[in-house]
Amino acid sequence: MKRIMRTKLYLSAFAIFVVANASLFAARTFDGHPDLSGIWQTMSTANWDLQDHPAAPGPFFQLGAVGAIPSGQGVVEGGEIPYKPEALKQKLENFKNRWKDDPEVKCYMGGIPRSNYMPYPFQIVQTPKAILMDYEYASSNRVINMEKKQVEASVDTWMGTANGHWEGDTLVVDNTGFNDESWFDRAGDFHSDQLHVVERFTLADADHLNYEATIEDPQVFTRPWKISLTLYRHVEKNAQLTEFKCVPFAEELLYGDVRKKTK
Repeated sequence: MKRIMRTKLYLSAFAIFVVANASLFAARTFDGHPDLSGIWQTMSTANWDLQDHPAAPGPFFQLGAVGAIPSGQGVVEGGEIPYKPEALKQKLENFKNRWKDDPEVKCYMGGIPRSNYMPYPFQIVQTPKAILMDYEYASSNRVINMEKKQVEASVDTWMGTANGHWEGDTLVVDNTGFNDESWFDRAGDFHSDQLHVVERFTLADADHLNYEATIEDPQVFTRPWKISLTLYRHVEKNAQLTEFKCVPFAEELLYGDVRKKTK
C-alpha cells in the first residue's frame, strides 16, 4: 500500500514538473534552441485597441451598416500607455479619424509589433543565422539577423531592422529603423520614427507562444511600456498562409454622396 502511495506521489510530482516545464518538451532545432517554426495567430482583440475597450458599432452605424467592434481586455502592462500631453492629443485626434487614417485601412504594412497581433496568421521559418517572419496581411515580411555582427538600419522602413539573439529558451529581437507611418492599433495609438521595440518570444508549450514587446519612443511616451499576449499555433492539416489581396477602403465607392446628404 505504501509503495502504491509513493508511486502516486512520484507520478503527481512528475506531472507537475511536466506542466511547469512544458517548453522543455517542445521540439528543438539541431542547434538546441526551441523550434518556433510554424504558423501562428493571436486570439486577442489587441488590433482593435491595446487597452481595455467595450463593444461598439462599426464605422457606418448611422447609415445602417453593420461592423461591430468586439469588446476586449487590454494587453498593456499596468493598463496605461504613458503618452506625453501633446502626443495624447494626437492619439485622440487619430481616434476620431481612425476610419480613414488608420494605415490598415489603406492596406499599408502593419509594422512592429502590430503585425504580430493583427487578426491574420503569420509564419516563422527558423535557421541559425536568420529567422524569417512572413505575414499574410499585406504580404509583408521581415528577416531577423541572428548572427553576432549586428545589422544597422540603412533607411527607415515600415517593418524596421531586426537583430535577434537567444536568452536561454527565449528569442529576443531588437528592432529599430522605423518610419513614423504605422499605428499600434485601430484606436489611433501611434509612434514617431524614434520607435525602439524589443520583442520576446517564449514557447509555453508546443502550440502556445508567449509574446512580449517593450516599446520605447522618447518623442511620444514618457517612459518605456510593455504589452504581452499569447500566440496560438495553427495545427490544422495542411495549414498555410493564403494570398491576401488588400483593397484600400473607399467610403465614396460604397456610399457615394449619401453621407453628405445626411449631414
